[in-house]
Amino acid sequence: MSTFLIVNWILFLLVLGYGLYLFASLVYQRYTFIKLGKQAEWSQTNKERLEQVMINVFGQKKLLKDKKSGIIHVMMFYGFILVQFGAIDFIWKGLAVGTRFPHVPLGPLYPIFTFMQEIVMLMILVAVVWGFYRRYVEKLVRLKRNFLAGLALIFIGGLMVSVLFGNGFYLVYKEELPMWGEPVATLIGSAFAWVPGGVAFALFVVFWWLHLLFLLSFMIYIPQGKHAHLIAGTLNVWLGRTHKVGRLAPVDFSAMEEAEESDEEVVFGVNKIEDFNQKQLVDLYACVECGRCTNVCPATGTGKMLSPMDLIVKLRDHMNMKGAAITRKSPWAPALLFQNTQGAEIAAAAQDGHMLVADELIGNVITEEEIWACTTCRNCEDQCPVMNEHVDKIIDLRRYLVMMEGKMDPEAQRTVANIERQGNPWGMNRKERENWRKDREELVIPTAKEKKKAGEAFEFLFWVGAMGSYDSRSQKVAQSFASVLNKAGVSFAILGNEEKNSGDTPRRIGNELLFQELAEANIKLFEKYGVTKIVTVDPHAYNTFKNEYPDFGLSGVKVYHHTELLAELLDTGRIKPDFSVNERVVYHDSCYLGRYNGIYDAPRFVLERIPGVELVEAERNRENGMCCGAGGGLMWQEEKVGTRVNVARTEQLLETKPTVIGSACPYCLTMLSDGTKAKEVDETVGTFDVVELLDRAIAPLEVPEPLVQ
Repeated sequence: MSTFLIVNWILFLLVLGYGLYLFASLVYQRYTFIKLGKQAEWSQTNKERLEQVMINVFGQKKLLKDKKSGIIHVMMFYGFILVQFGAIDFIWKGLAVGTRFPHVPLGPLYPIFTFMQEIVMLMILVAVVWGFYRRYVEKLVRLKRNFLAGLALIFIGGLMVSVLFGNGFYLVYKEELPMWGEPVATLIGSAFAWVPGGVAFALFVVFWWLHLLFLLSFMIYIPQGKHAHLIAGTLNVWLGRTHKVGRLAPVDFSAMEEAEESDEEVVFGVNKIEDFNQKQLVDLYACVECGRCTNVCPATGTGKMLSPMDLIVKLRDHMNMKGAAITRKSPWAPALLFQNTQGAEIAAAAQDGHMLVADELIGNVITEEEIWACTTCRNCEDQCPVMNEHVDKIIDLRRYLVMMEGKMDPEAQRTVANIERQGNPWGMNRKERENWRKDREELVIPTAKEKKKAGEAFEFLFWVGAMGSYDSRSQKVAQSFASVLNKAGVSFAILGNEEKNSGDTPRRIGNELLFQELAEANIKLFEKYGVTKIVTVDPHAYNTFKNEYPDFGLSGVKVYHHTELLAELLDTGRIKPDFSVNERVVYHDSCYLGRYNGIYDAPRFVLERIPGVELVEAERNRENGMCCGAGGGLMWQEEKVGTRVNVARTEQLLETKPTVIGSACPYCLTMLSDGTKAKEVDETVGTFDVVELLDRAIAPLEVPEPLVQ
């Protein structure tokens, strides 16, 4: 073995060992930061996890929702995997010059191997250039444009260029030009064919070391920047959600009693990074900073302070600083390059017994305005390619504000107080809750109490909700649904004055205690009347009953949204629309019906079965439909910053030139009705629930005899 090879091997092993040490120590350090969080409970099986990894990691399903960026990432993702075989071959060449096996021993297949590698490298270089163009020339709003944002592209481009130039000079040195299996290297080598063999070899060695340094530098950079998602993103997809979509983790209030006995302070909600669970902290490192979440956020899009991506990034940066203070070690490496950074200063101060990082998140890391701007629409989570969950973190922060500090918007506070006192957000008399059923005398709308008194059973409990009970516009929706049920011969009852609030509003605002009290009371009421099926026109109540009440003892009860039941009645022929409703209808997807529960087809099926209806779609529809602005308790609070979300959504829907905006949620109906008024089109564009249009298409009822004399 030549002196050069011996020296090269020694240097290679030293540099490689140091690089691997830094990488391993950085990954382990991030692991210790994640361990600061509370223990998480897992609900998915390994089979379900593997399926998600195949779909969202290797299938890149969510990334491909944005076709341009998705294609760039697919090219880089698979290209980078495939090109590692070429990297092994290139490093082999530098360590085996003049030996019996100067490259990967593939025999006659080697030229095919190198040819395919060059195609992949060219593909990656195209993706790199395209990525630079999208970020710095096209200047997509959702993408950052600082130096660090483009550093990964520099690393990846440098890795490809160093191999191609290194191979080109290697061919000159070996006097093997031209080489059909390496067309790009041959082109480069031909341009430098005049270079003496010794110089060509020296240049090969230079590019060989450049490649190695690019590779190790990128490897060390990965845990320290957004490319930590290469590790944490895959892990995040594998771990999956700790709870199913639509369900918030319950607060265990038994801890309050235990704390009183032991004089320990009990905390509800989150105000410290370590109050989050470990899965929530994995989310922070999984973030790609791609901006897809922020790009679709209704709060961001209408000028509010909240950006879902910035929320995650700020929490991640704070975790790094808090971790540095606790472990007394800088979160950055190599230490010599980062000795003047904030992380290094915090670690040094911690060694001297000083804490330079604030414990509290609210006010120091995340503002209250950001926390209250969220509509909980989950469009951010639906778009996230690494399955990050934003909403649960925001709700946890709200829980702390509401239950620990008693802080919330005065309008929200009044709403919660009214729900607590009267069971509805307006504070109207609970004894007037069933009065809405008297407005259409042809309808038979019995209460469960009346049914029980008459000794009659009923199939469905129709949960009307506060909107259907008290809001004059939503009352018409409840009446139309009752009308269709009567026409279909469906046996149902309402709770009437016994009905309470479902608890969705208090829970999303952050008052978990009130939610749990309401849930337990409602479940007892369901049990009292032997309820086995619930149907509601309110997607928020639907989600709460279906996904959250089981945590508090609801079982053996099937929950329907009214569009599901209507679709079933139409499909089985129990109702037949005979009259034309000649309208051009654009359907707006409710967040809690669509993204939370995957119900997109049922309301469209109903509309398509109505004679005369021309169904059109907004540009943002189905899983990417924009929120109306009412979720997360914001229905009951005035927007004080930026454009109103409901107006922005109405503008999108009006682009389809509809005569009717259709919906399947009383909150959406209210917000979109207000939107048409704000745009001064309410006299030409109607706003209706799906069931109202269906009711118009079915023959009217005759006035019946009363159930109870």
